[in-house]
Amino acid sequence: MSLTGLVRARTSTIGAPRGDARKGHNVAHESTDTASENGPELQRALSNRHIQLLAIGGAIGTGLFMGSGKTISVAGPSVILVYMVIGFMLYFVMRAMGELLLSRSSYRNFSDFAGDILGPWAAFFTGWTYWFCWIVTGVADVIVIASVYVTFWLPLIPTWIPALVVIAALIALNLPSVRGFGETEFWFALIKIAAIVLLIVIGLVMVFTGFEHDGARASFLNLFNVGGGFFGGGLMGFIMGFQIAVFAFVGIELVGTAAAETKNPEHNLPRAINAIPVRVLLFYVGSLAVLMSVVPWDRFDADNSPFVMLFSLAGLGAAAHIVNMVVLTSAMSSANSGIYSTSRMVFGLSTDGNAPKAFSKLTRRQVPRNALFLSGVVLLSAIVLLVFGLGESKGFTIVTTISSLCFIFVWSIILISYIVYRRRRPQAHDESIFKVPGGTFMPWVVLAFFVFLLWAFTQDPDTLLGMYATPIWFALVGLGYLLLRKNPKHQQLRRDHEERIAQEKREAAAYLAAAGSRKVR
Repeated sequence: MSLTGLVRARTSTIGAPRGDARKGHNVAHESTDTASENGPELQRALSNRHIQLLAIGGAIGTGLFMGSGKTISVAGPSVILVYMVIGFMLYFVMRAMGELLLSRSSYRNFSDFAGDILGPWAAFFTGWTYWFCWIVTGVADVIVIASVYVTFWLPLIPTWIPALVVIAALIALNLPSVRGFGETEFWFALIKIAAIVLLIVIGLVMVFTGFEHDGARASFLNLFNVGGGFFGGGLMGFIMGFQIAVFAFVGIELVGTAAAETKNPEHNLPRAINAIPVRVLLFYVGSLAVLMSVVPWDRFDADNSPFVMLFSLAGLGAAAHIVNMVVLTSAMSSANSGIYSTSRMVFGLSTDGNAPKAFSKLTRRQVPRNALFLSGVVLLSAIVLLVFGLGESKGFTIVTTISSLCFIFVWSIILISYIVYRRRRPQAHDESIFKVPGGTFMPWVVLAFFVFLLWAFTQDPDTLLGMYATPIWFALVGLGYLLLRKNPKHQQLRRDHEERIAQEKREAAAYLAAAGSRKVR
């Protein structure tokens, strides 16, 4: 049997759906749950516009609107370079993810190809860690929405009430169909884009008209002539900017969890991924460069949004209300993405035997209802934190650090999967229509960059506490995996994977030998 045939015959064993998900087969409905002889399948209902805006929404975090004031005050204009470097590095993560997802029609998300390439342990650790990433982020989003953004307009309302409304709304938006999620995220992303474009346009007008405020004149020279110049925050300020800014990029890989529900993924996924550099330049670099050109960087307040500052200077009396609406939308977008991605990841874990079977049930519209409810129930912990008055503690820095570190783990697994894929499946890479630029060299560069980020997190007491807390999660996942390993079915999975590795190595050696002989001729 050929390698392709061998793998397809065993797609039900490791990180792959039953049947060919690329073909988007409809599943016959026997009851309220979707079922077929091939097992549950997700519906391809996300169009190109959904995927494009989903990718944009994932690349624009709430940190840009509210957290950029802190990054500017710490790093100075060099924060522009910080965002460019992070965006450049994560672009290669996305390209590696894209090539792997398109290499086999059975892959639904990056947990699937991690399990298929690295082994069952990788699917378990990646899937559950990604679930945890978004749960932590979602809880933080719900708390911030309830305790900050809603109370900005309704200061007397108990914070647990808007938190409960937000969670109920998220479930209601995602339960009917995946298209409901796509439409919601489409409009959320449009609002964020409109706010950034409006800021850039207003800022450019202020620069070209020579706007003055408190003795400072709007000019692009403010990026280089104020407070010590471009690197006014010093070397450590530049380094600290990385630990703050990286959280703004969490979710950039979100299109990878939507692969199984994307129409024409061979066309739409590459388009979404290839547009990442343009998005980073426009939304991050463009907005921050304009902000610091209008207002000298040493006048920014770490605790206030620079967007509010610029809109207020432009004479928009409702600036605070406008930005509050935008950041509320951004936080809702993040939480919406979180409940979507966690439900799909738990569904995939369940179909592969890494989570209880109940979470693999689908509704008539192919929505993983039980997995969705699981994420919603866990998000209710945000209400508990609010009731006990923990919503505004500095623990949020620790929470965002834990989330960032877990996302870095997931991104690293994607890169490691790609490196192993290139070694074991050279024929698949040669046939790929979406090859990673830079070959196998750039994944190692990005992994080295992640090591630098880990070091950067040790340079602040609060983020250091987050680093100390993160291993607790991996210890819990490791314990769960040790218990799962004893299952006879999982033991068979590992044996099948070892056989598959041996077969792939033989076919890779034969392919490379044949390719070498052709070159000699």
